[in-house]
Amino acid sequence: MGSGLLHVGLGHYLTVSAMLFTLGIFGIFLNRKNLIVILMSIELMLLSVNINLVAFSSFLNDLAGQIFTMLVLTVAAAEAAIGLAIVVVFYRNRRSIEVEDINQMKG
Repeated sequence: MGSGLLHVGLGHYLTVSAMLFTLGIFGIFLNRKNLIVILMSIELMLLSVNINLVAFSSFLNDLAGQIFTMLVLTVAAAEAAIGLAIVVVFYRNRRSIEVEDINQMKG
């Protein structure tokens, strides 16, 4: 008898990453009214890419994927901070963060 431990392989990480990416895509396309949900969906998609990078980095015994993950996390943090600052300023001016109100700013 084995020890009962489950071996977590590359396929498991890729499956979780694909599910997170799909959830992010659905979050963007199914909810186009709330800007906060769209930003969170983009963050989910970036995190799924990070899981792929770390999984392949570990599988190939190469640190390049983990270095790129740190770069992606840095860019995602900056994107979240700037995006939320823009949302706060927009809310102060319009008292709404619906995407349709943002589209009225064109022209």
